[in-house]
Amino acid sequence: MRAMVVSKIAGMVGKNEPLELVDLPQPVPGAGEILIEVSVCGVCHTELDEIEGRTPPPQLPVVPGHEIVGRVASQGDDCRRFQTGDRVGVGWIHSSSGEDDENISAAFRATGRDVNGGYAEFVTVPEDYAYRIPDVFADAEAAPLLCAGGVGYRSLMLARIGDGQILGLTGFGGSGHLVLQLAKHLYANCRVFVFARSERERAFALELGADWSGDTEDAPPEAPDAIIDTTPAWRPVLAALRCLSPGGRLVINAIRKEDVDRDLMAGISYADHLWMEKEIKSVANVTHRDIEAFLPIAAEIPIHVEIEVYPLEKANRALQDLRAGDVRGAKVLKISGSS
Repeated sequence: MRAMVVSKIAGMVGKNEPLELVDLPQPVPGAGEILIEVSVCGVCHTELDEIEGRTPPPQLPVVPGHEIVGRVASQGDDCRRFQTGDRVGVGWIHSSSGEDDENISAAFRATGRDVNGGYAEFVTVPEDYAYRIPDVFADAEAAPLLCAGGVGYRSLMLARIGDGQILGLTGFGGSGHLVLQLAKHLYANCRVFVFARSERERAFALELGADWSGDTEDAPPEAPDAIIDTTPAWRPVLAALRCLSPGGRLVINAIRKEDVDRDLMAGISYADHLWMEKEIKSVANVTHRDIEAFLPIAAEIPIHVEIEVYPLEKANRALQDLRAGDVRGAKVLKISGSS
């Protein structure tokens, strides 16, 4: 099967292309696993964290990718949830303990990092960690829902926003544009303020129903009760803490932060950023229950998923474009079949 693999830790700067197209043996599902013929796989910033060494794979080479949509090709022994031909998706959580806190369990294994992922024509996964895709979404539209959507849903739940309160979103890429729509659906009287560094992202936020949008460090019309940060940088953390309302909560939805502006955190002020009972909450991975809960809600809305599609062999280009920023929606690799 065709696959793009990471063979070494390398920076994705300039024209560097660390992923290579190779031919790998088709995987065989074990007991309790299904084999999926991959149609599409979303491109996530976490792939950059893996490739550049912030959350390195435990062994190399590895096939990255964890926003997978495809069809069941075969089943291992003791599989009962799906039939051959069923359309399913796979997210960041490949397997874990199955407990409520499986996202922070020592048993947690990540798709595309700890095991081979979806930048390939076939992938295996335990059937309990695969999800039926609602009919309302095409394959490419569904892919970002498996991570940007599922983890975004978890972030929103952790934000503990109340109807009528103000939610801030700092960063407006693959996850932010989904969380905005989700928040507007679940909390009809909630106002959403979007902080984004690019004018294009700010305009997109207003198109999708944001009540205000501004630059990362702009002062919003009112202090948000909670802010969800989906950026890889530190500057938005300080800006968000500064403008939070008393008792407000900052939820950081990122596997890792980059080091490029980490020194800014030396300027944190207890009085300006932390006092008045402000909270900081990190989002660690995702549970299978988050994805199962989110997908029906996404279909009910239905969420508009903005996508840009690349062929599998252009995975390096997709990641370079993601790193460059100024993203409208999410990026998706077309692996096989229709998307």
